[in-house]
Amino acid sequence: MLAGLGAITKREGGGHVLLVTDPGIVRAGHVERATRSLEDVGLAVAVFGGVAENPTTQHVDAGVQAAQRHRADFLVGLGGGSAMDCAKGINFIVTNGGVMSDYWGVGKATNPMLPMIAVPTTAGTGSEAQSFALISDSATHQKMACGDVKAACRWAILDPDLTLTQPPQVAAASGIDAVAHAV
Repeated sequence: MLAGLGAITKREGGGHVLLVTDPGIVRAGHVERATRSLEDVGLAVAVFGGVAENPTTQHVDAGVQAAQRHRADFLVGLGGGSAMDCAKGINFIVTNGGVMSDYWGVGKATNPMLPMIAVPTTAGTGSEAQSFALISDSATHQKMACGDVKAACRWAILDPDLTLTQPPQVAAASGIDAVAHAV
């Protein structure tokens, strides 16, 4: 459950946590609950709420700046697949440098990556259970699948209460996404 996020993060060695999410998740109140859980166990938390659907290199770059300002040593991706993918993209750049296109493909990260917890609010992408980030190049609009075993989340917190608050159109889209992935 989301209430356990802080305890798990602290146990996994987090100190300065960057919570990566989108404006809808902020409006739904989930970020406030997640932040409270993290702060209640003494962790420093910064929120990067600038993720949009189908994240681009601009979203990743803005998140990297937030992570660097906060001296993040731990990431939490809270939201749909876009938030989790953006968090993974941020992780690639913060820990390995360069630009997102440097990681297009498989196994291109040379350094260890920050520990990360995924907290999905939808069902369908499976981003919490795999090690790829799907990021679009802002200039060319090319979608880049950037994968590395080091990018896999250490934990996924599956809280059914989070999925109950999604708008009907998001529930429908994520349901179709789950069916498409299963097929």
